[in-house]
Amino acid sequence: MPKISNKGLQMPESPIRKLVPFAEVAKQKGHHVYHLNIGQPDIKTPAGALQAVKDANFEVLEYSHSAGIESYRKKLAKHYQDQNLNVDVADIIVTTGGSEALLFALGSTMDQGDEIIIPEPFYANYNGFSTSNGVNIVPVMSSIDNGFALPAISEFEKLITPKTKAILICNPGNPTGYLYSEEEMMQLTELVVKHDLFIIADEVYREFAYDGYKHISVMSIPALANHAIMIDSVSKRYSMCGARIGCIVSKNKDLMAAAMKFAQARLSPPTFEQIAAEAALDTPKSYFDEVITEYKERRDVFITALQQIEGVQVTMPHGSFYCVAKFPIKNADNFAKWLLEEYDLNGETVMIAPAAGFYSTPGVGLNEARMAYVLKKEDLIRSAEILKQALKVYQTIEK
Repeated sequence: MPKISNKGLQMPESPIRKLVPFAEVAKQKGHHVYHLNIGQPDIKTPAGALQAVKDANFEVLEYSHSAGIESYRKKLAKHYQDQNLNVDVADIIVTTGGSEALLFALGSTMDQGDEIIIPEPFYANYNGFSTSNGVNIVPVMSSIDNGFALPAISEFEKLITPKTKAILICNPGNPTGYLYSEEEMMQLTELVVKHDLFIIADEVYREFAYDGYKHISVMSIPALANHAIMIDSVSKRYSMCGARIGCIVSKNKDLMAAAMKFAQARLSPPTFEQIAAEAALDTPKSYFDEVITEYKERRDVFITALQQIEGVQVTMPHGSFYCVAKFPIKNADNFAKWLLEEYDLNGETVMIAPAAGFYSTPGVGLNEARMAYVLKKEDLIRSAEILKQALKVYQTIEK
C-alpha cells in the first residue's frame, strides 16, 4: 500500500474542528449544543454584499487577475488609506481567505528548515501552515496571568538564530483576545529592524477593539516599510466567513513579487466572492458601530459569568471575540469530549476548543480552552451556567 508523506502525517488536527463528530452524536441524541468552539459570527452579512452577487450577470465566469479584480483592489486600497494606512493598489494581492495570504507570506519569506517566532498561544492553523511549508515554529510563551501580553523583548532575542526569518503576531489575538499596545508594537518594530526580520501581522480582527483601546497596524509604522506583511480578511469584519476572501499587503516590492508567483500558481481568487467583498466596502460605519457594541456586551456578559465560576481563571480581552480560560481540571481535551458524549443539563451542552492545540510547546495549555463569544447574550449566559454545573460533576469524575 502506498505510504503517506511524513508532512501529511505531521499535519496537526484542528483543535477547533476535531470534536465535530462528538457534537454530531450529541445532536443525534437530541441535545442542543452551544458552539463556543468556533468564531462563526451570527451577525448578519451586509445586505449589499449579498445583493451584489445576486445582481452579477455573466455569460462567462472568467478568471480574475491573479492579484484580484482591479476595481476591488483600488477600492480596498482606498479603504486602508481612509484608516491612515499607507497602502497602494500595488501593495495588495487578493487571496482565498486570510489562510492563503499566510501561506503566501510563509512561502515568500522562508525556506525549508527556517524559523519563525510566534507568541503562544496562537491561532491553531499557524501550526498547519508552518508544517506545510517546512517551517519550524519557535514559540515564545505569553501568560494568562497578565492577559497574554507581549512577552519581554529579551525573550524574543534569546530565540533569534541565523535561521530566524520572521516574527508572526495576531493582533488582536486569536485565541486570546489580546490587543497589542503602541509601546509593544514599537518594541517589536525595533527588534525586527535590528535583526533585519519580517514581521507578519495577522490583522483580520482589526475592527474589534473595545474599551477605548486602539489597534496599531504594522502598515501604520514607517520604519516597517520593508519589514511588514499584513494579513487581512473579510471573514469576521463583514460576517462573511464562507466567502473566503483575504489579502496579503506589503510595501516590500521583492516580497510582493515573490507572493505574486504563488498567486499565479493558483491562478486567481474566486470571482463571486470578490464581487461580494467589493460591495461590502460600501457598508456604512453604523454597521460596525452596532457590531462592536453588540460584541462588547456579549464579552462583558460572558467573561463576567466565567469569572464567577469557582476555580476558573479568565481575563477580560480587549479585542477580537475570543478568550482563553483556565479550568480547574487536568485535561480540557477529555473535558470537551465528555461534555459532548456524556453530559447534558436539561438536554443542553456546550462545545469548546481545547487550548493545547493553540500551543506548539508540548504539554502546555492542557487545562485551558478557547471560547468564542459570538452567540447571543442569553445563549452565552446559559453556556456559562452549563460549564459551571458540568465542572462540579466532572471534577468528581476526574479525581
